[in-house]
Amino acid sequence: MDKLFPLASPGPHQGQPVYACGTPLAQARAALVMAHGRGAGAGDMLAFAEKLARPGFAFLAPQAAASHWYPNRFSASLESNEPWLSAALEAFGEVVARVEAAGIPAGRILLLGFSQGACLALEYAARNARRYGGVAGLAGSLIGPAEAPREYAGSLDGTPVFLGCSDTDPFIPSERVLGSAAVLERLGGAVTMRLYPNLDHRINLDETRAVQEMMERLA
Repeated sequence: MDKLFPLASPGPHQGQPVYACGTPLAQARAALVMAHGRGAGAGDMLAFAEKLARPGFAFLAPQAAASHWYPNRFSASLESNEPWLSAALEAFGEVVARVEAAGIPAGRILLLGFSQGACLALEYAARNARRYGGVAGLAGSLIGPAEAPREYAGSLDGTPVFLGCSDTDPFIPSERVLGSAAVLERLGGAVTMRLYPNLDHRINLDETRAVQEMMERLA
């Protein structure tokens, strides 16, 4: 695990490190930008990256301040999670921009997160909709109350989107995953959603294989 650069985006996450593994960014053909969950860290995502390892891919994982991207539940009011939420979205976008600056276009960048990081990755993709190499939200949902307006601009333009979650996840209700799938489809995503019986709050082998399949399309 290599430390690449500190986040420059202003706010709570400024100065936090971004770590990487896999093919060095300057030589990579594609990249995964990975967001960790609450109470976890970048190292946890790069440990997952080892299971995904494929030649030619760079894996980048920013570290959240105090090991969380925003303080309250994903379903709380947007205002209650500020300024952390805006700072987290900007930090995630900074990593994406760094990858693009290294010569890897958005169409070869896969956005991925688990738990709170999945919520962050999905919300970032919706707010910055364009054609990505893929979007994977593992045990996550779009952020904000269920009744929040979802008037996102732009189009995912056929981006493959994978949503995987337990049907009894203690943190992410299945109806929020279903709602997120519908929103991302309206944005033009090619969405695959799977609810797993009694999975609990973790990543299973089928989800890992689904992400690997997304990577194979970029190989």
